Amino acid sequence: MLVTEEACAAAVPGATMPQEPRQTDFQLVRVRSTWCRIKKGEALSSDEDEITLSEAKIGECISEGGISWIIEAPIYFCYKVVETYNILDPSNTTLLWGHITDPQQIELAMASKRKLRRFIVIDEVVDKLYGSKVREYFEENNVQHKILALPTTEETKSMDLVLNILHEVQNFSLDRRTEPIIAIGGGVCLDIVGLAASLYRRRTPYIRVPTTLLSYVDASVGAKNGVNFLQCKNKLGGYTPPAASFLDRSFIQSIPRRHISNGLGEILKMALMKHKGLFDLLKSHGKYLLDTKFQSCNSFAHHGDAALQTTRIAIETMLEELAPNLWEDDLDRLVDFGHLISPELEMRVLPSLMHGEAVNVDMAFMTYVAHARGLLRAEEKEQILQCMRGLELPVWHSGCSWALIQRALRERLKHSGGQPRMPLPTGLGVADIFNDTSEETLERAYKLWVKDCKMGLEEELQAQVDGPAPGLSCLPQ
Repeated sequence: MLVTEEACAAAVPGATMPQEPRQTDFQLVRVRSTWCRIKKGEALSSDEDEITLSEAKIGECISEGGISWIIEAPIYFCYKVVETYNILDPSNTTLLWGHITDPQQIELAMASKRKLRRFIVIDEVVDKLYGSKVREYFEENNVQHKILALPTTEETKSMDLVLNILHEVQNFSLDRRTEPIIAIGGGVCLDIVGLAASLYRRRTPYIRVPTTLLSYVDASVGAKNGVNFLQCKNKLGGYTPPAASFLDRSFIQSIPRRHISNGLGEILKMALMKHKGLFDLLKSHGKYLLDTKFQSCNSFAHHGDAALQTTRIAIETMLEELAPNLWEDDLDRLVDFGHLISPELEMRVLPSLMHGEAVNVDMAFMTYVAHARGLLRAEEKEQILQCMRGLELPVWHSGCSWALIQRALRERLKHSGGQPRMPLPTGLGVADIFNDTSEETLERAYKLWVKDCKMGLEEELQAQVDGPAPGLSCLPQ
């Protein structure tokens, strides 16, 4: 019984309550179909069958002020990140059963006579490239399906698009337990669909199929979803991981070279923060990865399988940082490198900078900050900048003014517990988080950053006059 005799006595005139608060801890036990509480440490009856002990706990405190309860209810999530090949080949059943973790459940699902049903949201550009294959896949596997093609860009990343999806989901009448929503597209598509799935009947399983390099190594790996709101990036969202993310590098061959470079910005982030080997891979094989669009080419044996090594290390290092802190309870996060200034910058200059490009501009500035603090040697700073240019990433943007940086860092303080929690490289592939960078240091770094990059821009513009270059590392807008 949840309400104790002491609590009842408190409601009776003249009754007395204990002078000192009394704390009692309870465990939750289900006997057959009913949950009840028992005092922590109390023995369970051996006569009862079908007993389930929960990890949840209830703490009860009775004091002169009344009664209060503290509930501890651990939330468990299990999701899969799976590398696969030819995912749209009808003989590849990954999209049908790959999200199920229990082998017995897979057997039951495959043996069921019930017709399979799937609701698919696909980016409209991806639909033009792969839509016929997606339709053929589900038709060949006799799956009743609905495909919703939408324009998923930063400009359309809004609650309106989420509600559009939810209307269509409701009309399709999917089973929230056994019919996961499938998202096929870049990071914006995966974010929007993830938010819609998390809202529909409070949580409907969904599957991510990334089609860009950026979403392959970033959006598909973690739990976050969201949309832009009031011209602020990802202001609305939550933490609901997918049932599974299925990664097929063959999609990446269809995207433009600039989009490959855009994804390399996020990979470089992990290299600078925690993996010198990944940094060396990007330095040595960056042009090759851009030229081959991350497709394995046997004719380039001296590269090994640089594409496979690069994506796997990027994903593994990202998972190491995200998995212990999926809900961001700890605000000290190395993966925030490149994300202090870039949200403000990206939204301010849309659509001139892509997400990974804005992240790289942020990282380039913070590299100068690290150098100004004495954390990086001059030659290390130059190696980082050269690597960025080799990956055809912008290292500066005229929209990233000193006023914008100040505004972005003030915004950072609002949602980081009053501390900047600034990840900075302390070498190549090593980093730490700092809360004591002075404004004088930031301004000194900014002036040197602008001076160097303007000079670099002038040199590249002159090189363009002399002969075509593959791409500029600074993008004036």
